[in-house]
Amino acid sequence: MRAIVPSLWFDGNLEEAITFYASVFPDAKVGDVFRQPDGTAVSADFELAGHRFAAINGGPQFPFTEAVSFVVECESQDEVDEYWAALTDGGQESQCGWLKDRFGLSWQVVPVEFLAMLQDPDPARVQRVVDVMMTQAKLDLGPLRAAYDG
Repeated sequence: MRAIVPSLWFDGNLEEAITFYASVFPDAKVGDVFRQPDGTAVSADFELAGHRFAAINGGPQFPFTEAVSFVVECESQDEVDEYWAALTDGGQESQCGWLKDRFGLSWQVVPVEFLAMLQDPDPARVQRVVDVMMTQAKLDLGPLRAAYDG
């Protein structure tokens, strides 16, 4: 088997979406764009953080839901802040590090330090961190660290 490639269904704004994602993720690559004879994009390939995606201009019948989201693992709070600001521009904040971008696609912007906290063998520490996470939209390492440290 070669690969499993997520395919995203857009409502007529495929080119706008891949241009946006290429502006958010510095290592993004836009591949082939297949067009109808009138020049309208039908489908395209692109890459984010080394992961291939396919996209189609399918129409309004299948909107994105939170049932599928993409996790952006961040090395620092600055990186969390940067991706959060970019992806919520024209989009919508949710909670616990989740958001929807301007196209309705769900993302989780998560510091890797937070993920490590959740792996701690002390259930009380983990619960304190989860309790704080539940109060946050964008994950903020300061309060999460304070909860972790007790």
